[in-house]
Amino acid sequence: QVPLVESGGGLVQPRGSLRLSCVASESIFTITAMGWFRQAPGKQRDLVAIIPSGGLVNYADSVKGRFTISRDNAKNAVYLQMTSLKPDDTAVYYCYAAGRGTSAWGRGTQVTVSS
Repeated sequence: QVPLVESGGGLVQPRGSLRLSCVASESIFTITAMGWFRQAPGKQRDLVAIIPSGGLVNYADSVKGRFTISRDNAKNAVYLQMTSLKPDDTAVYYCYAAGRGTSAWGRGTQVTVSS
């Protein structure tokens, strides 16, 4: 069973918006943080945003003011609202969950920003 399942990616025009969702399976470990990373072709996987349980949200500088991360602890879900999208935001977006001494990744969802 895939521990994390993402949805919501797709093709969007510059300055458009998308909302990504990620739901963790019920059998996953106790989650201490959930977040999103992204990986563009030929580049490393980088943090987009992460929201710890009871902690401060951390955003990459490149998305501050445009992206908003949120969690629904009851559903073991994390969301990423993306606005004012730019071509540089094009990447595969991966959901991430951290526990005590462990972590899990989703399979990724493609986001393409192009006119």
